[in-house]
Amino acid sequence: MTEAPKIDPVYACFGLRIKKSKIHRWGIYAEEEIPARRKVIEYTGERISRRETKIRASRPLNYIFTLDKYWCIDGSAGGSGAEFINHCCEPNVVARIIKGHILYFALRAIKKGEELTVDYHFDRDVEKVPCSCGAKGCRGTINLTE
Repeated sequence: MTEAPKIDPVYACFGLRIKKSKIHRWGIYAEEEIPARRKVIEYTGERISRRETKIRASRPLNYIFTLDKYWCIDGSAGGSGAEFINHCCEPNVVARIIKGHILYFALRAIKKGEELTVDYHFDRDVEKVPCSCGAKGCRGTINLTE
């Protein structure tokens, strides 16, 4: 990628910006105050089958979000920018799947300049992925522990 990734304003409900993150590579930052419980952005991309997901998931970096038991969304192909929301063990947004759309909502008020984060909830039965979120309650892994 030669230039910094961008937010597609069609899918963002607030001013957001992508810039370097202390957590991992790129992150999304609020350009304005975001009230609690408000929709922030939709996760978009190419809808892919589970078979294709297995192929693409083997790449070193992937932005695949499971939609349901049949489909996933690959944010690296036509993504809104939401694919750059990093994991945190104490997140400020939550993902909700509503009528086939992956929507991120603010869990609490988010301050201007704050990085948006979500708990990825990787299953505890898959390969452990170390966490570098820096939260006080960091569990040390992106995977669920209980």
